[in-house]
Amino acid sequence: MPRRRALAAATGLATGAFLPLAGATRTAASTPAQGSALAAAAAYTNPVIWQDFADIDVIRVGATYYASASTMHYSPGAPVLRSYDLVNWEVAGHSVPVLDFGAKYDLNGARGYVRGIWASSLAHRPSNGTFYWLGQIDFARTYIYTATAVEGPWSRLTTISTPYYDAGLLVDSDDSLYVAYGNTTISVAQLSRDGRTQVRTQQVFTTPSSVGTLEGARFYKINGQYYIFLTRPANGQYILKSSSGPFGPYTMRQVLLDLRGPIPGGGVPHQGGLVQTQSGAWYYMAFVDAYPGGRVPALAPVTWTSDGWPVVQLVNGAWGTSYPSPAVPTPPRPVTPMVGVDTFDGTALKPRWEWNHNPDNTKWSVNNGLTLRTATVTNDLYWARNTLTHRIQGPTSTATVQLDHSAIRDGDRAGLALLRDSSAWIGVKRDGGATRVAMVNGLTMDGNWNTTGTGTEVASATVSGGRIWLRAAADIRPGAARPGTFSYSTDGTTFTRLGSAFSMGNDWRFFMGYRFALFNHATQALGGAVRVMRFELSVP
Repeated sequence: MPRRRALAAATGLATGAFLPLAGATRTAASTPAQGSALAAAAAYTNPVIWQDFADIDVIRVGATYYASASTMHYSPGAPVLRSYDLVNWEVAGHSVPVLDFGAKYDLNGARGYVRGIWASSLAHRPSNGTFYWLGQIDFARTYIYTATAVEGPWSRLTTISTPYYDAGLLVDSDDSLYVAYGNTTISVAQLSRDGRTQVRTQQVFTTPSSVGTLEGARFYKINGQYYIFLTRPANGQYILKSSSGPFGPYTMRQVLLDLRGPIPGGGVPHQGGLVQTQSGAWYYMAFVDAYPGGRVPALAPVTWTSDGWPVVQLVNGAWGTSYPSPAVPTPPRPVTPMVGVDTFDGTALKPRWEWNHNPDNTKWSVNNGLTLRTATVTNDLYWARNTLTHRIQGPTSTATVQLDHSAIRDGDRAGLALLRDSSAWIGVKRDGGATRVAMVNGLTMDGNWNTTGTGTEVASATVSGGRIWLRAAADIRPGAARPGTFSYSTDGTTFTRLGSAFSMGNDWRFFMGYRFALFNHATQALGGAVRVMRFELSVP
């Protein structure tokens, strides 16, 4: 499927007139919070989240905003972000608790890299107070998960044999459920009242050849009109409108094309969703291709023409790097920062963590520290189970890990990686009863995500004792390959650089951006373990 084209950057739309629109069914809320003062913050800066959250679907429920994003082969999948002002976000949970779509998602005889959770949809149904997540897997079938709170528990409601590619779920004003989906050929399906089965599906639009590919559907009902919001990857956004019901007919209008984005070196903002604030203002949250870090969310205000078409508000002919902050009620609490220290307190991982494929849950635990027992015998990190990942914060950030390696065994490899289809790491190696700290690069995949390199040791040093601090610094400013560097410490204070800088590529085809990754795998036999006492993600 032609999911992305070459990135572009140019000027685009002119500003449009303001038309206040109310009653957006897709956002599932229209009642302002009572008795709350409006936030007084003057402005916000794009990107609003400088982490890899792509294919955003954004909704409002009461005074709270939620967004869902793609995670491909990472587990749990489909993170749900939460905000009270559209600017400051936290990771609240995941809609797909485990990728139980086949053995390849377990790294069991096959691998699911660049499969799994693609562009999907998040919706809220007021009639039963339930959140719905909908997405197709492997072009085979569609899954729907539900929960009454985004933190979970989420459970699978149904499986539908039609794969709703890049789907948008609409809860209509009469409580009917509709799905817009497709690539170039756009269709609408109606679901049964309980959401478990397909009642009807019909093609509603064919993209003109002059436009090319349209996908990434989001489905709305606004002032009695039906809208399907579509992306032209990776440099445009279009919208379809119907006055005759969800099955059309639809007319099309361009929203943006080759619009200069807010991140130097990054791409055109596209493929996201529309959301209305309690005061009636509208915003568009899109993502910007910003490799090597990934695809990061940017926010812009939207106005409407007198005949009901959305217009993105620009700054000097571009998506603004800064806009006035949304006028929203004062947040009830600060959101949890996406950077900072995690000491793995309690007995569960915090929702900002995701595994590379499904983990073997018998081989890890959290109890005021993270214990990773070896789960795979392999010399290939891409085949190693129980590699735990964390998004990199842009434009530059540093991850520091305190690692107790006193229980590793001969042949074990444990440490901190910069993980993507070309990877490098710093970590401990135990061989012949001796332990070294090493920097390894040259872990590579081909375009079909098969391993082509398992790594070459670039530098090493002998270490004693059972505790070490490992550090990876990542520059993810887009537009070129960027350096990642590694260092270590034996006291947590003085760090020694190890190895040469690693070049993080900015090719888009792996889709997901670079991540920090904690790993421990065996090359000889299972039985070893490491304990991560502390992880810190810091920014300059």
